[in-house]
This record gives sequence, C-alpha cells and structure tokens, in this order.
Amino acid sequence: MSIGRQIRAARGLLKWSSAILAEKAGLTRDTITKIEDDAVQPREGTLADIIRVFDENGVNFTDNSGVCLKPQGVEVLTGHDGLCRFFDHVYEHARKHGGTIVQYGLEEHFLSDIGGDYAKFHRKRMLELVEQRKDLKVLAIVCEGDDNIVCSDYNEYRWIPKGLFSPVLFYIFGECTAVMNFQTVPAPTIILMKFPTITNACRKQFEIFWGMSEEFGTSGNGSQHSEAKIKGQRIADQSVSEKKSRRV
Repeated sequence: MSIGRQIRAARGLLKWSSAILAEKAGLTRDTITKIEDDAVQPREGTLADIIRVFDENGVNFTDNSGVCLKPQGVEVLTGHDGLCRFFDHVYEHARKHGGTIVQYGLEEHFLSDIGGDYAKFHRKRMLELVEQRKDLKVLAIVCEGDDNIVCSDYNEYRWIPKGLFSPVLFYIFGECTAVMNFQTVPAPTIILMKFPTITNACRKQFEIFWGMSEEFGTSGNGSQHSEAKIKGQRIADQSVSEKKSRRV
C-alpha cells in the first residue's frame, strides 16, 4: 500500500474528511488530496506532521504499510524515537499539571546510552521545569550501591536492597504507568498504560518500597538502614522460596 493510500485509510478509521486532516496537520486540503492520490511525494517533515496527528488521535501506521487503531489505553513505543516520544509526553504532562513522578527499577546508564544528546536535552528542561513549578517532584529507586546518578539536581534518589531490585523500569506520572524493557532489539520497548486503577496500585507499591529504601550516603549507617535491609532480604528470600515450592 502506498503512503497516500495509508493516509486515506487512516482518515477512514477516524471518519475524517481531508479538510479535517489538513487543518490538524497545518496543511492545505489540496496538499492532502495530492498526497493521497500519489500525485506528489510528501517531504519528510510534512509526512512526519501527518503521522504525528494520526498517532495523537489513536491510529498507528504499521510496518506492513497498513494502518490500525491503537488498543484503547495501551501504547507500545520502541527504540530511540519511542524513548523520545515518551519523555516528550512526560514533560508536557509535568509542564501542564505538575505532580509527583516516580520511578522504580531505574538504571540511568541505559537512558543515557540510548538517549544520547536527547537525554541531556531532557534533563536540562526537566531541571528548569522543577525550578519553575514548586508542585513538581521526581522520585527514583535504584539498586543499592548504584552511584551512576545524573539527575540529582532535581531527582530524589533512594537505594533499595539488591535482593528486591529488578532492572525493569516502572515509570509513573499522572494517571499513566510505563514499563520499560532495555533488553529488547531495538531498545527500549516501552508499554505505556493509561489506566488510573493500575497507576494508583503501582503508586501504592512504590510508596511501600520507598519506605524500605535508604537515602543516599547512609549505607551501613544507623539501625534504620539495617532494619530496612533485613526486611527487604526477608521478602526476597520468601519470594525465592515460593518460586521453588511452585516448581516442586
């Protein structure tokens, strides 16, 4: 299927006229008609604007030159471009609404390695936003001993015992929960879920782990760290025991 036919099919899924698409994409109706008729080859920027409009309104352009509606409430993003789109969404939500962003299972070197210059750009704008909005807070739980920290200017970190840490990132903001897997090709694969009930449950779990975690620089100091580490190890041991019993 040609790109023109894909665009016409995408319009059909949304029951849009060419005039509606033209208005939303900032183009003329005549331009849309010519592209759909394959009379012209759209420039890269023009095509990106059209695809963005459909993406924002729930339509995917598939790898086999087709189109489909996104599953309601679920979006899958992949690779560097997907990572950038995800953090653009996070930033826009934080800019408009503030709130508390929480992260569990964070290994920042993956974000830096894959994000490259974009990661630096995102960190800079988030720092500026946190300084502007006093109702915005960012919390992150990382593995005990991990000192590869790059966002300490605006991000509050805590260590969690190694027995409870898993390197799959749960990223929660607003009413959204994202699960990031950095072991896929291309990496990462981000599953973004927009379900308030799931997000509320994940926030409650984060609060439990946050309470069991320790502030940076307190490792090995005080009874609070020791108690949290012992409690965490007990939970980890119990989990391993339950897995073994299920195999028997």
